Amino acid sequence: MSRPVIGITASIEAMTSGDWTEVTVGTPYPYVRAVLQAGGRALVLPPDPEDAEAPEELLSMLDGLIVSGASADVDPTRYGQVADAGTKPGSAVRDDFDLALTRAALRGGLPLLGVCRGMQVLNVACGGSLVQHLPDVVDHDDHRGAPGEYSDHVVRLEPGSLAARAVGGEETEVRSAHHQGVADIGQGLRATAWSELDDIVEAVEAPGSPFALGVLWHPEEDERSRVIPALVDAAQARPGG
Repeated sequence: MSRPVIGITASIEAMTSGDWTEVTVGTPYPYVRAVLQAGGRALVLPPDPEDAEAPEELLSMLDGLIVSGASADVDPTRYGQVADAGTKPGSAVRDDFDLALTRAALRGGLPLLGVCRGMQVLNVACGGSLVQHLPDVVDHDDHRGAPGEYSDHVVRLEPGSLAARAVGGEETEVRSAHHQGVADIGQGLRATAWSELDDIVEAVEAPGSPFALGVLWHPEEDERSRVIPALVDAAQARPGG
């Protein structure tokens, strides 16, 4: 049985190594490691304007898709808002790419996992909106760790939901590093996990899809997590996977 190919969206950004600073394409290695350890083959996907225009050919090469996190925020104009002072939109090319791949994956039933910003992309792709700065709503910043660190907290999950099945229970401790969250839930999605800190939505899923899940935390940073293995399993189980 061949290994399922899992695409992982990536950023284009400057990186310094030794005496050199270069523009690079990359995604944090824990995503790749989690896919490999789950028995998948990881394929890093640089943002490509042509693929954003017609994503189906690229997705035909994949058995599953991870829309990864990033330090940059989704541009609020994508959901009809003006950027607040604390919102830092990134590359329009990446926004176009991530949104196009997400919508096409949903249309085609390709197993899909959105992580942190990727969950926000999933919600926006379905017509939802975001809270641009959670501390303005919940009066704390405990979802975002100190610079270079993750924040740990507990999430409760709806029994029987895809999120609960992927996690393997109805409660889990997660690692997070974000300052935005879901406001209006996108069409065809429903919330299935909530933070014990303040009840903000921690997972959304599309019940009409074989496997379409967004989580606001970082399962790739926890080697015990079953979330990415659940995606790989779904990719392996699909026809031709």
